[in-house]
Amino acid sequence: MGVRLNFYGNTLGARFSRYIHAAASVVTDSTLPHSTQELVRIRASQINGSSFCTDIHSKDAMRGGEVLARINLIATWREASVFTDSERLALELTELSLNPWVNWPLSGCRNEESAL
Repeated sequence: MGVRLNFYGNTLGARFSRYIHAAASVVTDSTLPHSTQELVRIRASQINGSSFCTDIHSKDAMRGGEVLARINLIATWREASVFTDSERLALELTELSLNPWVNWPLSGCRNEESAL
């Protein structure tokens, strides 16, 4: 594995960490159900390539009652039939927010407006 950024070992890392936490507050402060928030956190961690965060958020989701089969399918949510339309929309918006050049317009939900 290559060199990793130490968030707490220097000023730049600490500043970057504050931005990550501020971005995460968009989800935390939202009206999304807690279980959907956990799915979003896991998917964002997967996209960002953070095994540490993926592990933490997966464990948090399981403690909150999420089943392992659904957690295992988050990375392939488009093909999995275990997610609701609302969850699919949240996962798609997560992907778009982290890489806005992929999969536009929304395609994960059959009826985006009713999923909101």
